[in-house]
Amino acid sequence: QVQLVESGGGWVQAGGSLRLSCAASGRTFSNYVMGWFRQAPGKEREFVAAVSRDGNSPYYPGSMKGRSTISRDNAKNTVYLLMNSLKPEDTAVYYCAARQGAIVTSSYDEYDYWGQGTQVTVSS
Repeated sequence: QVQLVESGGGWVQAGGSLRLSCAASGRTFSNYVMGWFRQAPGKEREFVAAVSRDGNSPYYPGSMKGRSTISRDNAKNTVYLLMNSLKPEDTAVYYCAARQGAIVTSSYDEYDYWGQGTQVTVSS
């Protein structure tokens, strides 16, 4: 089992920045690809970014490409998501997820463990 706890969410004005953190415990953190997803009310869960086990290969195919940076610190068992130029449409609950193995993917059903989420609210 891997336990994931997100933090860093909150309220921010449009154009602002937030850095989310996700602390992992329970298994060897560096064995897992880590991803960030988000879900707005009434919408499906959406992929934001993912990073390889060694942190050298980030993946940003989603709507926050160019405005977000994913990173990880395997010594601290933590993955981060820095979000810039935030827009009201970025308002959502943000989840981190862990996937055992080497493949970096945007498919939420391929992730094995999930955190409880942290709310991000962007006001116009």
